[in-house]
Amino acid sequence: MWKEKVDSTNNECRRHIDSLDNLSFVAARCQTDGRGQGDHRWTSTPGMNLTFSMVFKHEGRLEARDEVALTHTLTLALLAYLDGKGISARIKWPNDIWVGDKKICGMLIEHSLRADKVDWSIAGIGLNINQTDFPADIPNPTSLKMLTKADYEPAVELETLHKEICRLSPLMYSPDGRKLLQEEFGKKVFRLTEAL
Repeated sequence: MWKEKVDSTNNECRRHIDSLDNLSFVAARCQTDGRGQGDHRWTSTPGMNLTFSMVFKHEGRLEARDEVALTHTLTLALLAYLDGKGISARIKWPNDIWVGDKKICGMLIEHSLRADKVDWSIAGIGLNINQTDFPADIPNPTSLKMLTKADYEPAVELETLHKEICRLSPLMYSPDGRKLLQEEFGKKVFRLTEAL
């Protein structure tokens, strides 16, 4: 579902977690308090980018020790989506998406545990789409428009990305699937200490 304005899409999902279906999403044209990892904020010009959160209800199928499989699923889905745009991207540990030495996407994943299982997860994703002018305190941003010179409709792009996430998500629920995700993630991930 699309919202005109929320504090953060992760917060909105958490407020309505009982009524939201597995693999559903909440997207917002404007976030007033978008969050990133730790105490980082996610800044986005209203209506220009894709800011959304997706709900995963695991129904006892994901052990707490395997929760990283969701990170693998989401980052690889984003790489596949960008590849479809002709953009070669990589994963900066643990889950940012970079093109060259610039960041195009970040995410914040939150889990709710029940004993040794992940009960549900909320994955907040911010993908720079049409924005070309960023605040000076954001050191290395890029966007689809900056890379391709084209304009994009966020709702259309979300539909395409959502399909890619849904295509890969079943893999996290089997040992073979998790192994495949981990191997592919390992091929695409880097740390900032490594040479760009």
